[in-house]
Amino acid sequence: MHLIERELTSEETPELIQAARDGDRRAQSQLVNMYSGRIYNLGLRMLRNKEDAEDMLQETFIKAFQKIDAFKGNSTFYTWIYRIGVNIALGKMRKYSRMKISHSIEEPDFEKLHGMQISDWPEYIETKVSSEEFKIALKIALDELDEKYRSVFVLRDLEGLSTTKTAEILKLSESNVKIRLMRARLFLRENMSNFLKREGWLVT
Repeated sequence: MHLIERELTSEETPELIQAARDGDRRAQSQLVNMYSGRIYNLGLRMLRNKEDAEDMLQETFIKAFQKIDAFKGNSTFYTWIYRIGVNIALGKMRKYSRMKISHSIEEPDFEKLHGMQISDWPEYIETKVSSEEFKIALKIALDELDEKYRSVFVLRDLEGLSTTKTAEILKLSESNVKIRLMRARLFLRENMSNFLKREGWLVT
């Protein structure tokens, strides 16, 4: 099971959370040490930039400890702070307007314009090019993907979260998560295929 969906671990105890809530710096430092790596990787995947990921990491923990009284223990602390990190990353993505779409993926018939079934993702491309070529193509395609689709793709396909957990974090219905994920995959596959063909790396 993915880390975000685990129950409280032996490290993340109610006593540790309460100590952090009471302002215990050692408890807060322990939580930072436990989760900073995963929050930073989340920032890298969403923001595609080390400096922005570092800023997002710092802002996430600052905000979390400022608002820790709002944590009611209905989920793990990691799930709660993860959601804060996602929201901060989304805000940065909108602020810097990095996502530029060359064509709309909002059209209701977008899926019908593309021949392959969604089940072909990502094996269709991965089996035809090298791992390094695949990573380059994915990075470029992700840079062009609108933030609301990128966030779903990152959480579901890169972070490995369930549809239910992704919907909870992004405050969407599960059906909306599924639709956005499908459109994100189609957009990425189409753009990756076009890039790899232009580079001469993908022959069909």
